[in-house]
Amino acid sequence: MTLPSASARPTSPLPDRDQPGAVELAGVEKTFANGTRALAALDLAIAPGELVSFVGPSGCGKSTVFRLIAGLAEPTAGSVTVMGADPRAARRAGGVAYVFQDATLLPWATVRDNVALPLTLRRVARRERRAAAERALELVGLADHGRDLPRQLSGGMRMRVSIARALVARPRLLLMDEPFGALDEMTRQALQDELLEIWRREAGTTVLFVTHNVFEAAFLSTRVVVLSPRPGRVVADLAAPHTAPRDDAFRATPAFAGLVGEISAALRHGGGA
Repeated sequence: MTLPSASARPTSPLPDRDQPGAVELAGVEKTFANGTRALAALDLAIAPGELVSFVGPSGCGKSTVFRLIAGLAEPTAGSVTVMGADPRAARRAGGVAYVFQDATLLPWATVRDNVALPLTLRRVARRERRAAAERALELVGLADHGRDLPRQLSGGMRMRVSIARALVARPRLLLMDEPFGALDEMTRQALQDELLEIWRREAGTTVLFVTHNVFEAAFLSTRVVVLSPRPGRVVADLAAPHTAPRDDAFRATPAFAGLVGEISAALRHGGGA
């Protein structure tokens, strides 16, 4: 597969992706202006190349953790580093990409232009951003839809476009905040398979994934982090079985059932559901 030129990749002097510490949170607390304490004494270290799912009850601070990692909010106490840098510096350098639950596409722009948007904002040359967008669309199985408008696509296809837009600059860290939550189960499982294939192809990319679905977390992850009800604390950090490939057959294995059981037990122990 042809990769885009180096100029389409993050150019800030961030540490190499082989270095330890893709994400590190130390003693992180977050209290909002209205007095709501969202996170308490949260410690977490994530290595490059992991695919880590976060599960917990609604309001436990999962999205707040992601906003802190993305540099969109500041902790009240403690520290957050991304690849050894301040989260805002990592995001500005293009090293961090964020996929939300909604696809958030520009309705008047073509699929290709939506995908190329991060590179357009960084003033990457047109030929390079077009090549990068086409590569990203190929990764998500939409190579033939570059000229379509978002309204011509299904919900699952729009989410694929959103993922392609996040991948176009080849980020080192991909944050996915419950991106499949609004999709039907068949589409959801298809995108789970696709995400794992993309993660395998983009060797070294770290993926953090929020979900309320314990089956999804067990299927996707190398680790599952379970948070308590607000204020969010880590109540379990579970290693997934080293089973490959992760396909439909894995969902029927004792290893999968065992991990689902561990996640469910941690949620019950932590007071969530």
